[in-house]
Amino acid sequence: MEGESLFRPIADNEVFYFSCGPEVPCFNACCRDLNQFLAPYDVLRLARHLDMHTGDFLAAYTLCHDGPQTGLPVVTLKPAEPGEKQCPFVAAEGCRVYENRPGSCRMYPLARMLRRARNDGSLTESYALIREAHCRGFEQGLPMTAEQWIADQGLEPYNELNDAMIDVISVKQQYLPGPVKGALGEKLFAALYDIDAWKTDFHPQASADSRHPGFPLDEPDPADDEALLRFAMQYAAALLRHESGDRPQTEARM
Repeated sequence: MEGESLFRPIADNEVFYFSCGPEVPCFNACCRDLNQFLAPYDVLRLARHLDMHTGDFLAAYTLCHDGPQTGLPVVTLKPAEPGEKQCPFVAAEGCRVYENRPGSCRMYPLARMLRRARNDGSLTESYALIREAHCRGFEQGLPMTAEQWIADQGLEPYNELNDAMIDVISVKQQYLPGPVKGALGEKLFAALYDIDAWKTDFHPQASADSRHPGFPLDEPDPADDEALLRFAMQYAAALLRHESGDRPQTEARM
């Protein structure tokens, strides 16, 4: 692949070949040298796979940082050993949480980009192919388009919930720039990542806040994790608007 771009945009109907499994010489290499960011839906799926409270999962397997561009909390997987970059869920036979692996793992070797239209706020997606020097997966596999890969890897719910996070980021940048700390930061972190804590510790406050125009009112069944996460992310965006006095302070940048 000498001279070939590492990150190359592809057309909607462009075909590529890719496969990853024990038969590929570089199997597991990506999982042993990574900086893995987790979206809210990733945390929910992984915690449920491991039969853990989301707070316990976050404490055991993740690190939290302030997003340098958004000021929102950013969650990454904690390496298996300090000073290393190995995923805590990789084993010799492969991924131990494969059925509920993060969306970015499912997406590889594609990268998904979103652009928001200024006139109506609609999102447009495009894709690029990531070709790393060590990866041998491009030497085999069935022909795929980006759309076929998305369906094959079960990415639809991941993309849907990730798009909801884009909405939260957009509101945050527009209404309340800068890092979020204190009680507001705790509410946002729980709503986005620790949904089990939010249900018990902060959700009653959501009901009180709902008297303010703009807060989501149609609360889902608390037993429906995905619906509750969607509701919590709507709540997070509404909370940011409320804290700013509903006055945009800057033009949103994606």
